[in-house]
Amino acid sequence: MSKIYIPDGYASALDLKETQIAIKKVKDFFQAQLTAELNLHRVTAPLFVRPESGLNDNLNGVERPVAFGVKEQNDKEVEVVHSLAKWKRMALGRYGFNVGEGLYTDMNAIRRDEDTDNIHSIYVDQWDWECIIEKSARNEETLKKYVKSVYAALRVTEKYIANSYDYVQCILPEEIHFITTQELEDRWPDLDHSQREYEAAKEYGAIFLMKIGDLLKSGEKHDGRAPDYDDWQLNGDIIVYYPVDDISLELSSMGIRVDEDSLKAQLQKAGCEERAELPFQKAILDKKLPYTIGGGIGQSRICMFFLRKCHIGEVQCSIWPEEDVKTANEKGVVIL
Repeated sequence: MSKIYIPDGYASALDLKETQIAIKKVKDFFQAQLTAELNLHRVTAPLFVRPESGLNDNLNGVERPVAFGVKEQNDKEVEVVHSLAKWKRMALGRYGFNVGEGLYTDMNAIRRDEDTDNIHSIYVDQWDWECIIEKSARNEETLKKYVKSVYAALRVTEKYIANSYDYVQCILPEEIHFITTQELEDRWPDLDHSQREYEAAKEYGAIFLMKIGDLLKSGEKHDGRAPDYDDWQLNGDIIVYYPVDDISLELSSMGIRVDEDSLKAQLQKAGCEERAELPFQKAILDKKLPYTIGGGIGQSRICMFFLRKCHIGEVQCSIWPEEDVKTANEKGVVIL
């Protein structure tokens, strides 16, 4: 049974060629706004890393990375990245960046265990960014300042696209609303985490959902986060209400990264203290890496949002279940 949803009466306002042109407009404009807001410099990033480096993002800890052996290195195994959350921090130190500066890069990943639907694909493309901060700046005030900067870039981009295409109307609210996962559980205790996000996003238009990864008062997690990059008390997701599909849509995940104390505590909570011996994690514990804040912003997600597409496959090329492609075709929706 197909898992995608095509809203009644939906039709893309742009044909295939126009869509490709519009995707470039969105990406070029937003990228320029983001780099200006956060003082970022573009760098080149890896597509694959060695598993023993500890650099790959293990997401919720159950997803299988795509791995392969390198012939010329005696079939030594490497993994396609899930994200560059850890690599970026190492790169900032290695490349000699200073406090207040940051980097960004195009990140392409394959998440083979992803359940695909209107907004999920096994192919992930995002801008990964990271900035150096002082240790004394590891607080909510700093986090909120960076969130507001990213959100400002999103709002300016929406205005630009709305001026470029008559069918696009601005829907992002002027301000983003900050709320914690515990506040969501307190308010909607009988709903699951995705339903809580939907209710909050629909009410406020745009939220930054804070403190993801640790246990709530109920003893459950709102959602999983790897223990060795975000500080679970200083992270969150930018989530907006998307009326085309009547859903909450996560556009960005970001946070202040772990220091030596929060890393040790989170590894213990996650039951994976052995990671402390991996090169990346050991460098944090030994205070050899800079203190940073960073995140990822979905390229296809924001293109889908700003161009008012109903399915992420309208703005990116991936592999989809045959029944999903058939459902889309029957509704006149072209999946790339």
